[in-house]
Formats: sequence, structure tokens, C-alpha cells
Amino acid sequence: MLDYSSLSALATVVREGSFERAARALHVTPSAISQRIRLLEERAGCALVVRGQPCVATETGRRLCQHVDRVRLLEHELQGALPLWAEDKVARITLPVAVNADSLATWFAPAVAGFAAHAPVLMGVAVDDQDHTAEWLRTGEVVAAVTSSNRPAVGCNSQPLGAMRYLATASPRFVAEHFAEGVGAGSLARAPSLQFNTKDELQSRWVRRLCHRHVELPRHSLPSSHAFVIAAVAGMGWGLQPESMIRAQLKSGALVELVPDSPLDVPLHWQQARVASSLLDGLTRHVVSAARSALLNA
Repeated sequence: MLDYSSLSALATVVREGSFERAARALHVTPSAISQRIRLLEERAGCALVVRGQPCVATETGRRLCQHVDRVRLLEHELQGALPLWAEDKVARITLPVAVNADSLATWFAPAVAGFAAHAPVLMGVAVDDQDHTAEWLRTGEVVAAVTSSNRPAVGCNSQPLGAMRYLATASPRFVAEHFAEGVGAGSLARAPSLQFNTKDELQSRWVRRLCHRHVELPRHSLPSSHAFVIAAVAGMGWGLQPESMIRAQLKSGALVELVPDSPLDVPLHWQQARVASSLLDGLTRHVVSAARSALLNA
């Protein structure tokens, strides 16, 4: 039988990032946490946590954390069916999910806020590029994710949410300075662009579609959706912006499209662990409803 006290300690260390914070969360001493993890690792025959700042799970540790997350969801369902076994104090279940930054900054945050306001949960939201959030599901670090992949991860279901429309924009002054002769491979190779991080391929995808070949872009790296807009308005560079975030700037003229009527639509999907859970089903309903109101039709 698995020692769920030790497994809970492991999951808390990974979630909190340190033995000390995990001890505070579980109301025990750090030495007690260390002992539980050590005994668990001895029984597993391998390391489960890479000690560092922050502490992270090994591959086996991630699988055990995934198991703990699903067991907690199943226990919540069992308590609903057997109320005499339920604790007097309602325990909040941590729901780890992954989402791309632009969705989080627009439609996703209101969706999870509306759900969490009335559900016994604590949301753990991780941010990554939409082309990479599915990896969080594959490693068991999250139980659900907004992703660009329609192929479900192992043990997950997938459903379309709709498409997020992006526009390539910059300030009028930036366009006048860098694209006076037009937008093409040559001018794009010289004009500074904006990217969220090294995983962000949106600008390159838009350029490849426009120019029919790869163009190496000079890039500023700016890992914030709202700062992306601010930087573009200030003339730092051009970039792909969610249309829903920049309507006011387009209307006022603070931003203009580099090439009119050339949007890039990115289809998004919701993938969730295939586990019988009313909490996860409730989150899914909120996410799907919000997405279908905010995104282009799937």
C-alpha cells in the first residue's frame, strides 16, 4: 500500500517549491517532511525530488504527484457519495492547470475565477506557450490545459475551444520608420520584433506565411502579454497581439496593422485528465463557456 501521508508531503514540496514552505502548509516541521520524503525515496528506490531553489520532481516523482492529484479528486467524489465519511472542515483540492499567457490575460482568468469562487478548490495555474502546454499533461504536472494540440495526451480528453485571432501590429511611428518601403522579407529582417520568450513562434509563423520562406527576425524578449502591448505602443518593436487585447489601441490609432487583413488564427483546445470528477467537469464547463464567448467559432 502507498503511504499517502508521505505522498502528500511529496506533492506539497513540489507545489510549494521547498521543504520549509511545505512544512508550513502541512503544519509539521521541515525535518518531518524530510523524513517522509526520505522514506518514500527508499521505498521507491530512486530520487523523487531534486533539491534546489525551487525543488522540482523527478520523472518518477511527477508520476506520484499526478497520482496524488487524481486520488484527491476521487476522494472528493467519494465524500459526496458518503457524507458520513466527509470531514467537518471542507478541504480545498488543488487543481493544477496550464495555459498560454494570452489566454490567461484575456478570457481564461475570468473563467477560473468564476469557478473557484464557488468550488472547494485552489487553482494552480502554470503559464507556457500554447504549443508546449500539452507537455505539462504528458508529464503529469497538471490535470488540464489549454493547448494548440488537438491530439489528446495519454489518459486525457480533448475538445476544441475556438481560435484566438492575432494581428501583427506596431505604432504608426515605428511603421513609418521601419516599413516606409513596405513590409517584406528585407524590412522584416531589419525591424526589431517582439517575442514572449524563446518558445514564441507566432511572429515567425506570420512572417513565413507572408513571405513564403523563413526570415531571421531581430527580437526583443518580453514575457508579459500586457507589457507586449505597452512596448508596441511605445515603438519598441512589432509583434503579434491578440485582437481582443488591442481593440482600443487600434481604434485610437496607437497601433496599426503592418499588413491590413492578415490575421493569424490559432486554434485552441482544452485537454483534461480522464478521471471521474465533478470538480474537473465544473472547471471544464466554465472554461468552455468562456472560450466560446471570447474566441472565434471552433
